[in-house]
Amino acid sequence: MNTKQHTVIDSPYGPLTLVADHDGVLCGLYMTDQRHRPPEETFGDRDDTPFAEAQDQLNAYFTGELKDFSLELRLNGTPFQRSVWDQLRRIPYGETRSYGELAEALGNSGASRAVGLANGRNPIGIIVPCHRVIGAGGSLTGYGGGLDRKQRLLDFERGTALF
Repeated sequence: MNTKQHTVIDSPYGPLTLVADHDGVLCGLYMTDQRHRPPEETFGDRDDTPFAEAQDQLNAYFTGELKDFSLELRLNGTPFQRSVWDQLRRIPYGETRSYGELAEALGNSGASRAVGLANGRNPIGIIVPCHRVIGAGGSLTGYGGGLDRKQRLLDFERGTALF
């Protein structure tokens, strides 16, 4: 059985679509108009049941009460992509890292472009904080949810913007 379920929740960044796999494990969190967003028909039937804990943690994050998520996740990707996504989860709340710094943390300082490509394919935005990755010199570069959302998430985490 390979049936997924999904729900849609409100957030300060617009509707978020949460997707769970056949075991009820979160395998997707997508924003409206997100680049690399899978087709809606791959999300399965709408069912809010498997998402109570994810929704509670996201709500706590959006109110500033939660800084570290503790959800079971199923990150489907290549081994390299999963290693990048693991590094993303190590970036502390309110901080950023460059693509080059992530490549160095992976032991391959020349892989910053590959890190960027993997970052862009992150299937669980916000919880796996790809918004915390910036370009060399601190520039905002690429974000599947749009640079405006990226800036708003970073400002929120730095305490310079509240909702």
